[in-house]
Amino acid sequence: MGQIKFGTDGWRAVIAEDFTFANVERVAQATADYWAANPIAGTRKKVVIGFDRRFLSDQFARRSAEVFLGNGFEVVLTDRPTPTPSVSYAVRAMKAVGGVMITASHNPPSFNGFKLKAHFGGSAEPSMCQGVESLLDKNPVARVAVAKNAPVKIADIRPAHYAAIKKLVDFKLIARSKLRFAHDALFGVGAGCFAELLAGTSCRVTTLNGNHDPNFGGINPEPIAQNYGPSTAYLRRHPHDICLVTDGDADRVGGMDGRGNPLTTHQIICLLLQHFITNRNAKGRMIKALTTTSMVDKICAAHGLELVETGVGFKYICAEMLKGNVILGAEESGGIGFPGHIPERDGILAGLVLLEMLATERVSVNKLIAKLEKEYGPHRYSRIDTHFPLEKRAALMEFCKANPPAKLLRSPVAQVKSYDGVKYVADDGSWLMLRGSGTEPILRIHAEAKSDADAKKLLKLGVSLTERV
Repeated sequence: MGQIKFGTDGWRAVIAEDFTFANVERVAQATADYWAANPIAGTRKKVVIGFDRRFLSDQFARRSAEVFLGNGFEVVLTDRPTPTPSVSYAVRAMKAVGGVMITASHNPPSFNGFKLKAHFGGSAEPSMCQGVESLLDKNPVARVAVAKNAPVKIADIRPAHYAAIKKLVDFKLIARSKLRFAHDALFGVGAGCFAELLAGTSCRVTTLNGNHDPNFGGINPEPIAQNYGPSTAYLRRHPHDICLVTDGDADRVGGMDGRGNPLTTHQIICLLLQHFITNRNAKGRMIKALTTTSMVDKICAAHGLELVETGVGFKYICAEMLKGNVILGAEESGGIGFPGHIPERDGILAGLVLLEMLATERVSVNKLIAKLEKEYGPHRYSRIDTHFPLEKRAALMEFCKANPPAKLLRSPVAQVKSYDGVKYVADDGSWLMLRGSGTEPILRIHAEAKSDADAKKLLKLGVSLTERV
């Protein structure tokens, strides 16, 4: 049947190789066994199941629903491709014991996945993922056909989520702002969401790459510059105020300026943080993953705010958000969580907050970025993924931890952080980090410096370290 290994918040695999109906049934049965054995006070024996636009996602979701029905759960099954944050919101709002999202998020079109959502409306904790994995094949699969069973509700759960996020922004300000913005949906489930949210307002929305294409137009539905080509060309011909970008399941955000020049996720995180501090008078803790720009550190220091740095993976940010008193939770990949909401990435809410920022400031996004750089200095980030044998990774991490370079370019190394990979931080704020993928023989090398050229030099230093083991 094949080995099933869970990653950060679930299981992903190639469709028809390992991601098969039989294996989805095995995972759904193990999940049902886990939730039955670990009931949560205040929740119902109910599961919310959603799916994205990938090949057969709707059928995999239906098959999962049949297994939960066979195990005595009530099931809410979405009636159409649905954003992951809509599923997470529904789990909490309906007091369900958990949720399942059939998606591979930003992965290539050949992949699909089984994402677990906990009762609080966020990514499953590592203990839940390990618990489900440990129960694989402990019990035979029990299935009941969806069409013949009363406890299944087939519904559109997006409107409740959209209504909730409209309350978390100054929607009246956005509605009268006359912003003309584009949304590149990267062929994902976010297509049409901003047009729907802003229908009847003074805003004009242009949806790009909104058609349903399981091959995602030949790209990976990830909000990074290399996937923006066609939209860049369109925006050069038809300028807008900004272009928002969401990934395949709409839980992450990226962007471009109005003429198609890419914005990095780091810039977007800093813009949102500055907006929350200066325009919303936000107080509390800022949560960021290790691989996120050090401009965040400088903004927090300037305003006397506590900064909490976590390992890579939104599950760690989620754990901090559950403690409360949070301004934002953010990670390099464009996952951003907001206070007063589910402890979860929400690319649609992030887009609305960016619109609120532009409606408040009434200047271009480029001017806002220039203002940030004038105050906190330039920050240029780069990353490469390189093949590296899994069996040598532990030795590499030990070597890097024990043998830090004296300097990163011209600045002495001030800190070595080794709780998730190894990160060197220099006195001037530049940094270099090496971290392995959780499931593949891939080593990710991240760097940030004052210029693109210096960031590339740091990446070369990172590569040279891998050659010494």
